[in-house]
Amino acid sequence: MENQTRKKEIVKVTLVGSVGNFLLLIFKFIAGIMGHSSAMIADAVHSLSDFVTDVIVLFFINISSKPKDENHDYGHGKYETLATSIIGIVLLCVGVVLFWEGINKVYDFFIKGEMLESPGKIALIAAIISILVKEALYRYSVLIGKRQNSQAVIANAWHHRSDALSSIGTAIGIGGAILLGEQWRVLDPLAAVIVSIFIVKVAFQLVIPAINDLLEKSLPKEVEDEILSIISEMQEVKSPHNLRTRRIGNDFAIEVHLRVDGQMTVARSHEIMCDIERKLRQRFGIATHIALHVEPIK
Repeated sequence: MENQTRKKEIVKVTLVGSVGNFLLLIFKFIAGIMGHSSAMIADAVHSLSDFVTDVIVLFFINISSKPKDENHDYGHGKYETLATSIIGIVLLCVGVVLFWEGINKVYDFFIKGEMLESPGKIALIAAIISILVKEALYRYSVLIGKRQNSQAVIANAWHHRSDALSSIGTAIGIGGAILLGEQWRVLDPLAAVIVSIFIVKVAFQLVIPAINDLLEKSLPKEVEDEILSIISEMQEVKSPHNLRTRRIGNDFAIEVHLRVDGQMTVARSHEIMCDIERKLRQRFGIATHIALHVEPIK
């Protein structure tokens, strides 16, 4: 029941975002073409990437919410991590393309002396509307993402925020190009260049942790220390060791060896393991995968 509620909230927030992105990208393309603004057209491409990533999230969330089966003993949680990786990579590509297109226009203006066409007011209006809509989508998405502990939704929220930042830069560039005269029209592509750098930064912040999870990187040291501390609260357990941890989607996987008195009964050692599992799941979530191995102290 809890898993279905989580899935419904994630699907809802993603659908809201996808509708907003679709309407924005149409409006931005029209405004960019009619307003002769390279920054707005680049912004429209960014919105197109947002729409594509919304589709990716919807597809992978549907898979990741499935329970474990005979082919996936650990569940399908890593499909969500894969979605996060794809979103980050798409965002990285968008940032690089925006940077390259913008820097070429800046080069043509300063080095070749080419004059740029003045953007129209419709492009400025589109940028302002985009800022308001995308910031609202960011706040809504990050709220749901944190509530449901969804990496993919939080990643998508940052995609919304990056588009809002992109639109802020676009608005400044277009506004400056309109108000300050033809010698300042370079602000339009220059804005795209500056914003693209921020987009690339956000992309790396999303991709690197997701790839680490896909490559089975251990949980942070402070988390592992907390795990050992919880286990060590059981006085009958001595020197827990061989701790292995990783993430499975949004859940933790914990494997550890426990040393207990060699004369202890099997029943008592089982009780201790059950108690440790209960405490670990209380702290790290009911879906935490736990594997405990008992070793006798001679």
